[in-house]
Amino acid sequence: MIAEPDGPEGRLRRFATIWSRAVFPATSTSLTRPEFEELLLPLARRLSEALRARTFEAEEGKAVGAALVSAHCTDPDALGHTLECVDAYLVLYCGGDGSQEDLRIRSARLQHAMAAGFAQALRERTLAEQEAISVAALQAQGVVAQALHATEARFRAVFEGAAIGIGMADLDGNILQVNGALLRMFGINDQTMGGRNVREWTHPDDAPQTWTLYDELVRGEREHYHVEKAFYRPDGTVLWTNLTVSLLRDADGNPQYQLALMEDTTERRLLNLRLRYEATHDALTGLPNRTLFFERLEKALGAGNNQRFGLCYLDLDGFKTINDSLGHAAGDRLLVEVADRLQSCATAPGEMVARLGGDEFVALTTGPDTEREVDELAGRIMNALITPVSIDGRDLTVRGSIGIVEGPAGERGPAEVLRSADITMYRAKSAGGNRFELADPEADARAITRHGLTTALPAALDRNEFFIEYQPLVHLGDGSVRGAEALVRWLHPQHGVLGPDRFIPLAEHTGLIVPLGRWVLEQSVRQARAWRETYGDAVPLRINVNLSPCQLTHPGLVQDTVDILERTGVAPDALCLEVTESALIGADDDLLKPLRRLAEMGVDIALDDFGTGYSNLANLRRLPVSILKLDRSFTQSMQQFPADPVDLKIVEGIVSLAHSLNLAVTVEGVETGAQAEQLRILGCDTAQGWYYARPGPPERLHDLALVDATG
Repeated sequence: MIAEPDGPEGRLRRFATIWSRAVFPATSTSLTRPEFEELLLPLARRLSEALRARTFEAEEGKAVGAALVSAHCTDPDALGHTLECVDAYLVLYCGGDGSQEDLRIRSARLQHAMAAGFAQALRERTLAEQEAISVAALQAQGVVAQALHATEARFRAVFEGAAIGIGMADLDGNILQVNGALLRMFGINDQTMGGRNVREWTHPDDAPQTWTLYDELVRGEREHYHVEKAFYRPDGTVLWTNLTVSLLRDADGNPQYQLALMEDTTERRLLNLRLRYEATHDALTGLPNRTLFFERLEKALGAGNNQRFGLCYLDLDGFKTINDSLGHAAGDRLLVEVADRLQSCATAPGEMVARLGGDEFVALTTGPDTEREVDELAGRIMNALITPVSIDGRDLTVRGSIGIVEGPAGERGPAEVLRSADITMYRAKSAGGNRFELADPEADARAITRHGLTTALPAALDRNEFFIEYQPLVHLGDGSVRGAEALVRWLHPQHGVLGPDRFIPLAEHTGLIVPLGRWVLEQSVRQARAWRETYGDAVPLRINVNLSPCQLTHPGLVQDTVDILERTGVAPDALCLEVTESALIGADDDLLKPLRRLAEMGVDIALDDFGTGYSNLANLRRLPVSILKLDRSFTQSMQQFPADPVDLKIVEGIVSLAHSLNLAVTVEGVETGAQAEQLRILGCDTAQGWYYARPGPPERLHDLALVDATG
C-alpha cells in the first residue's frame, strides 16, 4: 500500500528528497540523484526514529554520520549541507506531535552525534590511507634497483593524488618535498614552502608533548606519532590538522627521513565549537545555560586550597503578569535586558552569570573572600534592576528576589547548593520580594520537610495514616457535653503524629484537601451515628467538622454531604460545619449558595475564628450561620482575675449582638475555671478547651457524655 503524501512515510520521503538534493552536488559517487536518494532514505528513517525515540541514543546519529563517509560523502561541504538540512527539516517533517522545544534540542544533539560519527569514520579512513602510504613509502626504499623506476612512479601517483597533505623532511627538519594538497591547505606555492624548517611551525596551542614526540622520532626512538596540531597560514589564519608523522629508514634500518600526513580539520573543529556553544548557552540571552553553569559550579565546589564560593539565585517578581498582559515577545525582550544588566554586574575574575530557564538567573563568584563578595554582587544586581525597562513605549518596573548561598568549597554538591539557593530565594519572595536573603540550614530543613510531607500526602490517605481526635463541646449553663469538634491527625511513619497545622496548608496547596476533607466528614458522621446509637436522644451529641476554603468552593460539597448523611442514616441536625471567618469575608452569593442549601437542610453552619478577620459585623445578617465561634484571643485575658474590662465589654457586645440575631456563641481556648465562669456570666452558650478535655479518641467523649447522662 502506497502511503499518502502527507502521511509519515510520505513526509519521511520528502525529507530524504530534500537531503539528497542538498548533498548530491558535493558527493563523489557514480549514482544518479534518485539512486542517491534511495541510499539516504534508510538513514533518514534512522534519524526520524532517533528523534522520536523514548530514550535518546547518540549512537544512531554517529552511525548515520559514519554511513555518509561509507557513501563517499567525504567532502566537508557534504557534512555541512547535511547538518543544515537536518537542522531545518528533520523536526518539521519527522517530529510528529511531540514538544517542539524538546524535539529541537534532540535534533541539535543528533547533529552533534552525526558530526562526531562523520569525523570518526573519516579519521579511520584517513588513517587507513596513511598506513597504506607509509607501507608504500617504506617499500619504496627497499626495492631492488631494477624495480626502482616503477616503484617511484607508483609512489609519485599516490603522493600527488592523495586527498590529504603529505610532506617529507630530513632529520634536521628541512622540508624536502610536499604535495599539492598540503600546499592548498596552507594557501602557498611550492617556492614559498622551499627552505622552510619544520621547527618554525610552532603554535601557542601546541600540546606539551608535541615537540617531545618529534624529538624522539628524529632520534629513532619511535616510529611514528599522531597529534592534533594548529599551524599559522601566511595570511594569519589558523589551520587545524590531524597530524601523523612517521620515520622512514634506509635499507640498513637507519633513520633517514620523516614523512608527515595532514588532514585539514579546521571546518570540523569550528563546527564542534559552534555545537558546543549552542549546547552550553541560552539561545535568547546568550548567557551560559544550566549545563555550563553546573560544570562551572561543580568545578568551583571541587576546588581546594581554602577556596570558597558564593551563589545568587535570582527570580523576577511578577514576570508572569508581564507575559500575560504584554505578551511573550515583550517578556523575552525584558529577559534580554535583564541578562545584559546582570552580565555587567559579574565582570571580575571568578564571577559568571547564567540563565537557568524562564525568569530564573544565577550569579556565581569564587575565591578566598566570597562572604563579602557575594553580598556586594547581590547588591549590584539589586541596583541594576532599579532602573525601569522600556518596552513598546512602556516603562516596566523590574523587581527580583535573590537567595544567597555562601560557603567553603568541597562540602556540598551542585544539586544541594542550588536547592538551598532556590529555597532561600522563595523565602525572600514570601517575605515580600525585591530583596535578598541568606541561606539558613534550619529553614532549608523545614522546607525540605514540607516538600517531603507534600510528596507523601497522597499515599498517606491510601495507607490510612490519618485518624481523628475529638474535643468536647460543653454547655456553659449546666456543664453537659453537647458534642465534639473533629480534629484530623496524621500518623507519619517517620515524623510521628502531626497536627493539622503541619499538613492542612500543604493539602490545600495540592488540592488533596478535598478527598481528605470528604474522608474526615464521613468518619466524623459515622462517629456521630455511633454516639446516638449508644446514648439515644438522652444525650443528643453533635459533631463539628471544619471546612477549608478549597472545600467551600468545590462543586461537590453539597452532594457529598447529602450522600454521607443518607448513607450513614444521620440526621442533618447532628452535623455542624465550621467555616473560618476569613474564608467568608467579601463572599458573593455564588460562594454562599452551597452553605445556604446545607443550612436549609438542617445542617448548622458555624463561623469559626470570629473576630480575627476584621469583617463587617453587619455582614452577619446575610451569612447562613447559626453559631459564632469566638477566637481564643478574646478570652486569653480571662485566665487571670480580674479580667481586662475592655475584653469583657467586647465579648459582652459580641454575645449580645449574636443572640439578637438568633446565633449561638461558642468560645474556644477555655483553659481555667475562672474563664469558664466569666464566659457563663457573659452569656456564652458553649465552650471547648483544655479545661474540659484535650482532643482525644472517641472513647473519652463516651466517658464524659456517660457521666453527664447518669449525672
